[in-house]
Amino acid sequence: MRTRLFTLLFAFNTLLVTAQTLPILNQNPTRLKWYRLTTPHFRVLYPMGFDSTAQRTAQRLESLYEPVSASLGRKPRPISVLLQNQTTSSNGFVTLYPRRSEFFAIPPQDPGLLGTFDWLDLLAVHEFRHVVQNDKALQHYGRVLYTLLGNTGLYFPLLTVPDWFAEGDAVSTETLLSRSGRGRIPNFDLGMRANLLAGRRFSYPKAVGGSYRDNVPDHYVLGYFLTTYLKQTNGPDVWSRILDRNYRRFPWPFAFSASIREETGLRTEALYQKTMDDLTETWQKQQQQLSITPATTFPVKGERNVFTNYQHPQFLTDSTVLCVKSGLGDTPRLVLLNRQETEEKVFVQGFPNDPDLLSATPQKVCWIEYGYDPRWRQRIYSNIRLLDLATGQLTRLTHRTRYTAAALSPDNQKLIVVETTDQARTRLLVLDARTGAILKTLANPDNEFYLHPRWQADNRTIVAVALKGGQKTIQLLDTGTGLRTDLLPRANENLSHPQPWGNYVLYNSPRSGIDNIYAVNVQTRQIYQVTSRPLAAYHAAVSPSATRLAFEDFAATGYRIADMPLTPANWQPVEPNPAGRQPVQPVRYFGSLPQLEAGAVLGRRILADSLPAARPYTPTRYRRFTNAINIYSWGPTISSTGQALSVGIASQDLLSTTQISVGYTYNQAERTGNAYSLLSYQGLYPIIDLSFQRGNRNSSVYIDRVFPADSLRSDRWQYNQLTAGVRLPVNFTQSKYAQSASVSGYYNYLSVSGYDLPIRSLSEVGSAGALSAMTYGFSYQRLLRQSKRDVGPRWGQSLSATYRNTPFGGALQAEQWGIQGNLFFPGLAKHHSLRLRAGYQEQSRGTYRFQPVVFYPRGQPYVSDDQITVGSAEYRFPVADMHWALGRWLYIQRIKAAGFYDYAQGKSTLQVLDVYGRLRGYQDRTRSYQTAGLDVSFVFNALRVRTPLELGARSIYNLTTGQWLVQPLIIDIGF
Repeated sequence: MRTRLFTLLFAFNTLLVTAQTLPILNQNPTRLKWYRLTTPHFRVLYPMGFDSTAQRTAQRLESLYEPVSASLGRKPRPISVLLQNQTTSSNGFVTLYPRRSEFFAIPPQDPGLLGTFDWLDLLAVHEFRHVVQNDKALQHYGRVLYTLLGNTGLYFPLLTVPDWFAEGDAVSTETLLSRSGRGRIPNFDLGMRANLLAGRRFSYPKAVGGSYRDNVPDHYVLGYFLTTYLKQTNGPDVWSRILDRNYRRFPWPFAFSASIREETGLRTEALYQKTMDDLTETWQKQQQQLSITPATTFPVKGERNVFTNYQHPQFLTDSTVLCVKSGLGDTPRLVLLNRQETEEKVFVQGFPNDPDLLSATPQKVCWIEYGYDPRWRQRIYSNIRLLDLATGQLTRLTHRTRYTAAALSPDNQKLIVVETTDQARTRLLVLDARTGAILKTLANPDNEFYLHPRWQADNRTIVAVALKGGQKTIQLLDTGTGLRTDLLPRANENLSHPQPWGNYVLYNSPRSGIDNIYAVNVQTRQIYQVTSRPLAAYHAAVSPSATRLAFEDFAATGYRIADMPLTPANWQPVEPNPAGRQPVQPVRYFGSLPQLEAGAVLGRRILADSLPAARPYTPTRYRRFTNAINIYSWGPTISSTGQALSVGIASQDLLSTTQISVGYTYNQAERTGNAYSLLSYQGLYPIIDLSFQRGNRNSSVYIDRVFPADSLRSDRWQYNQLTAGVRLPVNFTQSKYAQSASVSGYYNYLSVSGYDLPIRSLSEVGSAGALSAMTYGFSYQRLLRQSKRDVGPRWGQSLSATYRNTPFGGALQAEQWGIQGNLFFPGLAKHHSLRLRAGYQEQSRGTYRFQPVVFYPRGQPYVSDDQITVGSAEYRFPVADMHWALGRWLYIQRIKAAGFYDYAQGKSTLQVLDVYGRLRGYQDRTRSYQTAGLDVSFVFNALRVRTPLELGARSIYNLTTGQWLVQPLIIDIGF
């Protein structure tokens, strides 16, 4: 859940007040009508047709207000919650820019995230806990900063708290206040468990900052265990006390660690070590009780010592398995494994909406990929892709659909899919595997949520996991009659991945405390434990001869495909589940906290009621235009260069259609100021931008142009600048290549008054009075999706074109056009990238010169010639991946380098004058410039903050002048 993913980005954007355009936000289609429910503590916004879900969510949020906020001792201010129903991405977030929360209402197929929770209940607990955390910072200096700066001021004290606390505390809350939650799901801690049991205890800087080689559990996992350990040892309200201390002290870099030490006697590093000690002991005891079922692992061909997964096995023959390969060095792709120690790439997938499922027969394979609306970023589809394994032909079987899981019938004629509608209804559909047409809709009167459907061998019966009211079962569904039969008693058991075989249905369950494969006899209902693996076994697949069972086996180096003999006689019978209850109490790290944490008992009682009975709230229409102004930040800011101080306000409506920024900026370098206003309306298909600036400038010019130049004159003058136009961003992504384009057209008017210097630069308006110009732009890019270890696209193309002119007359006349392109190719090694770049620019010899629209050789000052031809070659590569920690201040993960060669040729037609200044004719002049250099940069984390930075140095040799130049290099500052 992207709780604070974009917060710092939006904060930084509020500082860039002089930008001509504001960032593109995520919008819904304009035709979507919105309504609002107002409760004492929430304003729930929802699209038309989503009424019943909105009512239930509003009632749930209001009932959870007290229990979710109790253990932090803070009752937050009312907040707006948006229910997004146009996307098929399952997520949620809380942000301060502007202050709101958004729930993406479609439930995920991933059992490691959903568990037995109702999806919107999970979001209500988890995301509202972030709201409580944010408002906890409204004390002492945090309240003062909020008064002065708005939400930007509130974010400064929040920066002193690591994000592992925010997410870990929220995961803990969702776990303690419910009978589900990620703290009760073994898959959630699988990576941490594997590392510790394999002796891979990482340093605290590495645990926070991550790695380019190893599987470092994310801040959700790290935070859950750190926050839970401290509550176990120092009381359930310990984090409330620590936060109070933290927000009372001066916000220096390690204030949070000092607050933990004052309250518990442990610094953050010591807390981490003690938590890892405790976890290691707990999980080693669990391992001692296991009797392992042996299995053989398929050989793989991955990068040595780089975390790589092989998942979702599907037998094609008795000796070959199709699976999905992914990891730090690989984007998702289908590969074929066999016993001859070979690995064959079959197909590179695009951007899968991974349901933790793959379906294949010996002839075909299908999966789900995201489908993006060209314009509306909040409307994301999930479509079926079908690949013929013999011919390699890919079929885009569906378009603009909301299918989140799909499985092929054994005869390749039909598909069974899970669809969640934009009204929160779940349906099982039978599709024609050749056309994608709907053949049948299976009745679902109780709106049960279905996961991981599979066909039986008869091509008629379906097995699927059904979830309703916090309880799961495995159902048999007859697609002919619609008859539904529960194979297991409904219980709070996180079932997943059913796979029919003969008289059995194999499935996953965590009932032993470790996710393993079980089986239920369809006729007798007897349950058996099939596997007992050290860490986990998922996704059972039966070989064509029914003699082998393949599954995902996990280790610290990643998932691997393992198999074992399929011998039911060796399976261990287990007792049937008590109806409505979890059969076994597996390892629970939270211990007695569900009974001790404030609000936990009440929260579980509330969430156990699947249909809260309360009087409905009265809906009102929520209109974009009447709510367009929503001020969230005000007061002084500092620009990214540090040379400008600004005072202003920033506004953005809750539907992300209207952005407004108004204020005053003082430029310290020129000692002048200007007023500015920016508006961007993004609710229509084209984005409409408008900006205006009015202020003063200072200029100094040498007017004699001889050496020594002793006639430096300065002047203070005034300007008004208006920019208005439209832009249209379009997303064409349909494969492993991210494709997008943009077209734009802008009018720019710049008037100058009080300019008294006798000369001006051709690129300035100066004494000419005014410039009235048009700018037209087009850009397109098609770039191969990158893995984490890639330093650049290994394949791709991009193109940009710009045309500027002055069609409205006036003293200043100019015309310019330029085009520039990039080609990306693989380098000599896997993660290297070669970029070839070229461009051409031409502009008239008028009375004004526009700024360049093509790149120029690095280290060479720009010369405004009539025609400019440029070219460049750049080779980027990783030098080394490491885990170097320099105390508490710096953690270095990677060294990168790039070598480059830049070339430019400029050609101009110059006037030739005689000694009396009379025109004698024209002369062409051609000049060329060449530079070469080397970039070296470091990817690192500073002050134990998870957001990585990238800084370095650039060394340039100017081949034209023979001079060396060294420059600092800022590549990524984490925003």
